[in-house]
Amino acid sequence: MQNAPADSLIGQEYEVEVGPVAHGGHCIARTEAGRVLFVRHALPGERVVARVTEGESTSRFLRADAVEILQPSKDRVEAPCPFAGPGKCGGCDWQHAKPGAQRRLKGEVIAEQLQRLAGLTPEEAGWDGTVMPAEGDKLPAGEVPQWRTRVQYAVDAEGHAGLRRHRSHEVEVIDHCMIAAEGVSELGIEKRTWEGMASIEAIAATGSQDRQVILTPRPGARLPIVELDKPVSVLRVGEKDKAIHRVHGRDFVRERADDRTYRVGGGGFWQVHPKAAQTLMLAVMQGLTPRKGDTALDLYCGVGLFAGAIADRVGDKGAVLGIESGKRAVEDARHNLAAYDRVRIEQGKVEQVLPRTRITDVDLIVLDPPRAGAGKDTVHHLASLGARRIAYVACDPAALARDLAYFRDGGYRVRTLRAFDLFPMTHHVECVAILEPAEKGR
Repeated sequence: MQNAPADSLIGQEYEVEVGPVAHGGHCIARTEAGRVLFVRHALPGERVVARVTEGESTSRFLRADAVEILQPSKDRVEAPCPFAGPGKCGGCDWQHAKPGAQRRLKGEVIAEQLQRLAGLTPEEAGWDGTVMPAEGDKLPAGEVPQWRTRVQYAVDAEGHAGLRRHRSHEVEVIDHCMIAAEGVSELGIEKRTWEGMASIEAIAATGSQDRQVILTPRPGARLPIVELDKPVSVLRVGEKDKAIHRVHGRDFVRERADDRTYRVGGGGFWQVHPKAAQTLMLAVMQGLTPRKGDTALDLYCGVGLFAGAIADRVGDKGAVLGIESGKRAVEDARHNLAAYDRVRIEQGKVEQVLPRTRITDVDLIVLDPPRAGAGKDTVHHLASLGARRIAYVACDPAALARDLAYFRDGGYRVRTLRAFDLFPMTHHVECVAILEPAEKGR
C-alpha cells in the first residue's frame, strides 16, 4: 500500500447490496454513487461491508473483499479452511458457499456467458442448466472433497511453503491444503523448509502410486536434499533454459483412464481432479458416437487421452490425427498410443500444423484448447472440414461462448452441453459441448 497512487481507493469501505455472480469468483455490487465493485467472499443477495483491494478514483471498476457480512445468504457457511477468506489464500473462491450453491453459481456464470457472448439460451445450447459434481464429491456442507492431485506451492523468503494470495505474489503460509488429494498431503511438503526454492509443484498420480515434486530454485540457489514422508521422484526447473530436468526417480507419472495407462512426463498436463479424465472422456465419446472407419482430429491433444479413446472405437480402418504443441507431451502421446498404427501425433501449434496437413474433410473433431480458447481463425478452419460431430472441451465458459459464436458463423449449432464441477471450492468449471452442422438441427 505504501506505493499506491495518490488517488488509490485501496482500503476504502462501502456498505453494499450484493448482486449477481460474475465470471471469476466474485459478485457484482454498486456503491451509492453507482461505482461497480467486484466483490469476493460474498454471495448474491447479501448486504456486506466491502473493502477495496484494487482500484483508483478513475478506475472503471473496483475490486473488493467482503470483510463484514451484515445480512447473510441462506447459502452461506463458515469456510471450512482456516486459510480461506479476505486477504488470505487465493486458491478457493467459494469456501463460504454450500456445495449445491457453488454448483448453482457456476451454472449462472455459464448461462450468462453463453447469453452475452454467444446469444444462446440454455435451451438453445441443449443444456439443462445443471452443473454435475464428480463421483464422490457430493458432500455435506462443511466437508471438502480432497481432489487436487497437483498443487503448486509458493515458497516465502524464509523457506516456508504456502499458496499465493488472490492476485498477489505474497505467500500465505499454510500447514495443510484441504482440497489437496491425499497423495499430495501425505508428502508433508508444508512440514519442512525449502531454503532457496521459489516454488514446489507436488503431483500425486491417481492411476498409480507415483509421486513427484518439481522444484524451481531461486537464482543461484542450490537444490536441497529432498526427504519427504513418502517415496517421491524429484525434478527441477533449469535456471537458464526453464526446462524440467530429472534429479532422481522417474521423470513421469502414470495415470489411468478408459482402461489404459498414460505416461505423463515432466509435469505435463493431466486433469487435476482424479475423476476428471474419465468423466470428460466418457462425455466426449457419448457425444461424438464414433463409428468404425471414422477419421478424427484430436486438437491440443496433450498425452493422447481423447485420441486413444477414439482410436479404440473407430477400429483398424479408422484414423486419428493428434496435434499438440508441447514437445514432451508429444513424446508421451506417441509412447502411450504406440500400439495404434491408425494414430499419428504431430507437434506444433494447431493454427500452424492443421493447414499444413491439407486435410479437407474429417468425420469427427475433439478440441480441448487452453483457457484462451481456440480463436476465430482456427474455429472457422475446423468448421470448413464438414465434421459430423465436434466435441469442444472447455475450462473457461467465456472462451467457450466466444468460440461457439464463431462455430455458429461457420454453420454449426450446439447439440448438447454438459457442465461438470471438477474444481470444487473454486470458480472454475469444465464444459463439454457437442456440435453438429446446423442443417441437421432443423
